[in-house]
Amino acid sequence: MTFHDDSFPQRVLQILAAIPPGKVTTYGDVARLAGSPRAARQVGGVLKRLPEGSKIPWHRVLNRHGHISLIGDGLMRQRDALEAEGIEISDAGIVELKRYRWEI
Repeated sequence: MTFHDDSFPQRVLQILAAIPPGKVTTYGDVARLAGSPRAARQVGGVLKRLPEGSKIPWHRVLNRHGHISLIGDGLMRQRDALEAEGIEISDAGIVELKRYRWEI
């Protein structure tokens, strides 16, 4: 991947934009790809600051175990968005990473 802006948040957004529909990744994978392998929490912070209506596929990012990390309305929005792309989610909010993980 080539980055035009060298800031961590910009690299995160470029990586997220590249995740294809029907695939997921983890906060840690995004941090690693952005050049800061220990910055998984900061990836979450970037996602939290996305403006309402953003086209960035934030919903394709899960925790390292394949769980949806959000709660309440956010969990339901993420679940609905993933299911709309054909991704199966368990009742506990877990996606099978072996099946759906985006490999770059």
